[in-house]
Amino acid sequence: MSVPGFWDEGGDQGLLRERRGLTERVDLDKAFQDLLDEAEAFLELADEGESEALAEAESALAQLGDQLDAYEIRLLLGDPDDVRPALIDIHPGAGGTESQDWAAMLLRMYVRFAEAGGYSVEVIDETPGEEAGIKSATIRVEGQYAFGYLKGESGVHRLVRISPYDAASRRHTSFASVAVAPEIDDTIDIDLDEKDLRIDTYRSSGAGGQHVNVTDSAVRITHVPTGLVAQSQAERSQHRNKAMALTVLRARLYERERQNREAEMAEKQGEKKEIGFGSQIRSYVLHPYQMAKDHRTEVERGNVMGVLDGALQPFVEGYLKWRAGAK
Repeated sequence: MSVPGFWDEGGDQGLLRERRGLTERVDLDKAFQDLLDEAEAFLELADEGESEALAEAESALAQLGDQLDAYEIRLLLGDPDDVRPALIDIHPGAGGTESQDWAAMLLRMYVRFAEAGGYSVEVIDETPGEEAGIKSATIRVEGQYAFGYLKGESGVHRLVRISPYDAASRRHTSFASVAVAPEIDDTIDIDLDEKDLRIDTYRSSGAGGQHVNVTDSAVRITHVPTGLVAQSQAERSQHRNKAMALTVLRARLYERERQNREAEMAEKQGEKKEIGFGSQIRSYVLHPYQMAKDHRTEVERGNVMGVLDGALQPFVEGYLKWRAGAK
């Protein structure tokens, strides 16, 4: 970082993220050791007859337990991609308005989770449904270990509820798929041949004022060999939307390769658990009882509305521990 010119263009973002991660590990180590020293000091005072020292030691040990839990989670975030920003794609399943509304609920859930955690959130693309909800959405979440915390959300999410769109008030089951990819930088080489790309422009269908609705500023890029599609309509400039769509496409190609490597490794190790976006990972039941349950980790919560309001931490941490156990 002391090299001349390092800060001219904002520095190497990958290196800066790595530095922040290492600094956080050092801070956790120091906080853990400080609490341990404090607990030992109070226990020594308790042995000498200090009446209040035992209560203070118990308090310090309780804090030590919390610190140990936090330290364990950080140790589980050891993949080099974990420190990268996360790109989250949400698509409704079959079912029209029901599934589109469910996809919008998931979008809100991830935005609330990210904002509560101090992450920055950018909506790159959002296509509204005809009556309600969304047909698709892509958001970018940036912050410490953004991809590490959110990578376990990839998969199919299932909702069971009394439909607000059914005049007969019948129970409906809706599905939506979530795909999470790490945003990559120039340190990772993803070769994109121009002849393999089909680039289309169109008018933005989302909010953004008159300008975006009357000019073809939105960009959709299709990678013909794989069929992967990325689009952006968040910016007013077609050039900037093209750059963002290319960023998303490179991330999806990288994640595709990463998933393939994991699938091959799981097959070699004899894992029976399916790896990929096609598996149903979590159910959210609002009727006839209330329960959110992750089918991989068995983590469950009765406060479904709280979960849908962004309280995902138990599921996020449960996935990291389950994944470590599976490895």
